[in-house]
Amino acid sequence: MNGMPFAIEPLVLIPGMMADARLFAPQITEFARTRAITVALPIGGDRVEIIAERMLPQLPQRFALAGHGLGGVVAMEILRRAPDRVSRVCLMSTSPLPESPAQASEREPQIIGARTGRLLEAVKSLVCADWMAPSSKRVALAHDIVQMGVELGGDLFVAQSRAMQRRQDMQAALRRYKAPALVLCGEADQLNPLKRQRIMAELMPSSQIQVVPYASHMLPLENPHAVNQAMGDWLALPDPRQS
Repeated sequence: MNGMPFAIEPLVLIPGMMADARLFAPQITEFARTRAITVALPIGGDRVEIIAERMLPQLPQRFALAGHGLGGVVAMEILRRAPDRVSRVCLMSTSPLPESPAQASEREPQIIGARTGRLLEAVKSLVCADWMAPSSKRVALAHDIVQMGVELGGDLFVAQSRAMQRRQDMQAALRRYKAPALVLCGEADQLNPLKRQRIMAELMPSSQIQVVPYASHMLPLENPHAVNQAMGDWLALPDPRQS
């Protein structure tokens, strides 16, 4: 395009459960100056496969892809379906493994709450200031994240919870992916701890992992400077398929 051999690829961001573009506000501010950005919400179904199938036709033909939490699982499904369309991938606070029966059953009280007028309580079960890395801003940040989730509504909470319960093993898709990959892990992430994310990074042949200090599961907002720096370095890596 514009006479250039390789245009700067657009960046697609997929937020996690009960989050929207606000989760990536610092990254959008940083990278929108140099490339087109699409925020693709993980909506439209109660299975990861359905979400990805409906999302793909709306995305650019070729793009850099970053996903957080559930968004990371959807990103892995996109890698499984259309790896050649993804020039590079960044997986944040996520896992390629299916939920265990115990993990899946723990979601049932939350789902019941979301269906019976207790959405605030259900969302709070996913976001707690005490789970975040120590910071003077963590209480206010947790409040804002909870409010974001409540605004998205109970129907989406139920659908996304079911998608997480039913997600498939994505390890094979990661092993086949050869382009630059970045795994970002908050040092205090209790939902997807570092050991699990290291294993995920080791699956991908051209990957690196970076531990984000002063951050837990919601690292794009908890330590945006470190996340932006890591993503900037990842976006600058050459794509071996263009060399």
